[in-house]
Formats: sequence, structure tokens, C-alpha cells
Amino acid sequence: MIAPMTTHTDPLDIVRHYHQRTKHRPERYAASLGYLDWASQPDPFRRFEGAPGVDLPRPPLRPAPSYDSLFTSTPQAAALDADTVGRLLLHSLALSAWKQVGPGQSWSLRINPSSGALHPTEGYLISGTVPGLIDAPGVFHYAPFSHQLERRAALSDAQWAALAAGMPQPCLLMGLTSIHWREAWKYGERAWRYCQHDAGHAIGAIAVAARTLGWQARVLDSVADAELDRLLGTDQQTGPEAEHADCLILLSPAGSLTPAPGAEAWPARIPALDLLGTANTLSREHHPWPIIDAVADAVCKPGSVLAAQSLPRTDTSPDRGHSAEQIIRQRRSAVDMDGRSPIDRNSFYRLLGRTLPGAFVADALPWAPRVSLALMVHRVTDLAPGFYLLVREPAHEASLRKSLSDQFVWETPEGCPPDLPLFRLIDDDARRAAQTVSCQQAIASDGAFAVGMLAQFDAALDTGGARAYPRLFWETGLIGQVLYLEAEAAGLRGTGIGCFFDDMMHALMGLTDTAWQSLYHFTVGGPVEDARLQTLPPYAHLDSQ
Repeated sequence: MIAPMTTHTDPLDIVRHYHQRTKHRPERYAASLGYLDWASQPDPFRRFEGAPGVDLPRPPLRPAPSYDSLFTSTPQAAALDADTVGRLLLHSLALSAWKQVGPGQSWSLRINPSSGALHPTEGYLISGTVPGLIDAPGVFHYAPFSHQLERRAALSDAQWAALAAGMPQPCLLMGLTSIHWREAWKYGERAWRYCQHDAGHAIGAIAVAARTLGWQARVLDSVADAELDRLLGTDQQTGPEAEHADCLILLSPAGSLTPAPGAEAWPARIPALDLLGTANTLSREHHPWPIIDAVADAVCKPGSVLAAQSLPRTDTSPDRGHSAEQIIRQRRSAVDMDGRSPIDRNSFYRLLGRTLPGAFVADALPWAPRVSLALMVHRVTDLAPGFYLLVREPAHEASLRKSLSDQFVWETPEGCPPDLPLFRLIDDDARRAAQTVSCQQAIASDGAFAVGMLAQFDAALDTGGARAYPRLFWETGLIGQVLYLEAEAAGLRGTGIGCFFDDMMHALMGLTDTAWQSLYHFTVGGPVEDARLQTLPPYAHLDSQ
């Protein structure tokens, strides 16, 4: 039986109600239509008709930098020019391929993964002049289908200078928004969660793309959602297809970080925009999901999060020689696992280490980590199957020891690097448990290992208010992006799992309250390719014109 719609008015009460209401349970999944209304399937591409377009270059793949070198050294910073902006977007938010079953039956894949390939995340670039590309400052929407920037508004030189005052130069700003309807069409009330996962994946994808250019990405969390909506022009959108502001990201040459503007500085920095272009219609009809609107409004309320104090992490793993751009562009979500392929122990440890704070991807988030990883190990060479825990932040350990089952042994596993806070909790065959908690999906048991991402739920909300709630999901999505790329580099494949039985996972770990909550699941293993599908180049439709 579905709980009645919330009548709460306090933002924290709304968040907690939404979280409980949208948990999947074996006897009742979170509310959705229960079928797919194909006639109303949303268009995965937002366009602003009438907005002037700027063609971006699609430069060829480079053999260097290597993927592994991104974690051991910083490439020399690229100049801010057309090639840099083109590569940044080509390797973060662009198309990566098309899949085709038969004539007229194709769909696009993107660098940034998405739940159900529905792509609720939209990207914006706010920039000054860029030699060879942008002749005047402006606010641009990124259109991945055409690999273009659509100019949504012009900025004067003075307006751009005020907006970027005190920031490293050169710099770019990128904004992310979510169209909740795209996910709600398929997933109903739980869809808002998936939009936040996808935003986290996009942040991670942008951070990695920036690193290949010797640049760095950092979320500017002091800007309020209402101010970001104003900057991106999304404040003037209404209805079920409206975009909701997620975050603003500062991009600058690596090592050039300066203190972000305080919240009080943003209203005066953001100019009034004379918007260009009209948003295309995505669906002919829409089903309302009021609880999504309620939680989206609740998390916009002012709040703060704890600042991160991460130290750089030393990575001495051998370089496997993979081109970073190649790994980025070949990333795919596995649709099935073979139930055989292992990952070797050293690669497993390396993979986990790269999710930790101090690695450049995690440092895109300016707050202290709130997520640690529960691991169900099936096929890691020279490592006993069972349940493990990666404590991603030292401050988590005491709370986790108190909250998790008192049957866990907390042992350091064989050959574990001294700086990797990994614990074996219990030796066991975890395959059945992994499949059962993941909505009976065999992909969770047929991989090398599965992950449940445990978020420090109560403490985050107590400290940061309702605003902290989506940021927990962003952190899980960012971790998922690292897992995706590490799987590719290890010759395997990963996939995010949004369908899991929340409280069944909590019971498995011995959790009896909401101090820790599982927000996202993931699996890595040997993929089974679908021979019925043909893979097509991402921009063949442009090359043929």
C-alpha cells in the first residue's frame, strides 16, 4: 500500500518522507505507472530553437595522456581555445556511440551515463571570449546531438568580468540541470533519485575530461539554486519539462584554485539575461508526480555542507598505457555479466583507491566525503569471497563500527596497501545476497564484485539541511563514474544499479536506523555482449551531411 502524499512543510520532513516513500521493497516497489507509455516517451535531446549555434571541433583521439597517468601526475595545462573547449565537451557530455537493432530502431549512448538511457542532465557553458570559437561572452546550452553550443544569452565584457571576479584566469563555468520528467516517464516517484545519480556521473565525467587537458573541476557550492537558475535562464521555464538547476562547476588550469565567492556575492554578480531561443517540446503528454516537485523544491532551501580537507593521495600503480581519451569514449554500461571473469587483487585495490578523497575526481566535490562502500566480493583473484567495507573517510569508521552488525570481524585483507582503508567484514558466498538485494538482478551476482554505496544520512541532513540530500546522490554518482572507467581500464565493464531493496540491504549490513542509508548500487565484471545490436559511430549523422 502506497503512503499518502506528504503534507509536510518543513524541507527536512519532506526529504525524509520522500526517501522512505521511494524505497523499493520486495512486496512493493516505489510508485510508477507500471508500464511504458511509448507515445509520450521524452525526446532525449533538448534544443533551443532559434538560438544561434556555434559548431564545436571534434578532434581525433590522442594517445597521451594515458588513463593511469591522470592519477599520478597532472598534464600540462592546455590553452583556452577551440580545441580545449571541444575536447572538454566531447569527453564529458557528448555522444559516445549509437546502438541499432534494425532500421529505424536506434538510440544514442553518451559519455556521461544515465539511468535507463533517458539523459535528464543538461549542460551549460558560461564563458568569456575563446579564440577561434566564441567571439563574445555568453551563456550557452550544450547540444550533444549536434555537438554545438547554443547561445542562450549574450554577456558584455563587464558582465563576464563581474561574474568571474576573483576566479583563476583563464576559467570556464559549467552549469548542470535536470529535467525530472525524462526519468519520471519510466521510473515514477523514484526518478528524482536517478536524476541526482546522473548529475554526479556528469560531475565526474567533467572532472576527468578536464584532467586530460591539465585543468581541474570544482563544484561552486555557495551559489544558491535560485541564483543558478537565473544565470542559466532556467528560471523562466515552467511545467513538467522545466529544467531544475543542479550545480555550477568552475574549470581552470590545475593548481589554480582560489576561495569560491560566498553566497552573498552571487546575486550582484548574475546579470539579467535577454534569452534567445525556445525550448523544444519533449513529450506530447505528461503524468504528474507531485512528490518529485515537492522534494525538488525542498532541497533548494539554503544550507551548507562541511568543507573538504582532503590530502593528495599517492598512486604508485604501474601505467597500463591506455589512452585516457580512448577509455573515456569506450565506456559502456554492461547489460549482462558472464559469471566467470575475475578481477585481479591488485587491480581491485587500485580501483578502490581511486574512489578515495585526495584523488582528483573526488576532489571535484568541495565537501567532506559522506559515502563509504559496502562490497560483495565474488571473483577477485587471491581474495576470499565475502563482504568487505571501504571506509572512504577516516571519520566514518567509528560510526560504521557502531551501526553495522556486531558479527563483522573488521580484518585487513591479504596484500591490502597500508593506505587503503579496506576491511573484510565476513567470509561468505555473497552472490545470492547481491542478486536478491538488487531486485533479483543476476548482473549483481555474475560480476566480479558488487557495491552498495552507504551514505552518512542523518549526519549529512543534520549538518547541511535538506540541501545535503541531493549532494549525497551526487557523491555516489561521481564514485560510480570512477568505477565505470576503472572497469574499462581493467578490461571489464561496469553498470550502475538503481533498483535495489533499500531496507533489505540495510538489514544485510546490520543497519537498524537511518544513520547510514544505501543510495546506489554498482557491479563490475566480464560483460556479455548482445550480438543483435550494431554499434555505430557517434557523429556519423553529422559527417554524412
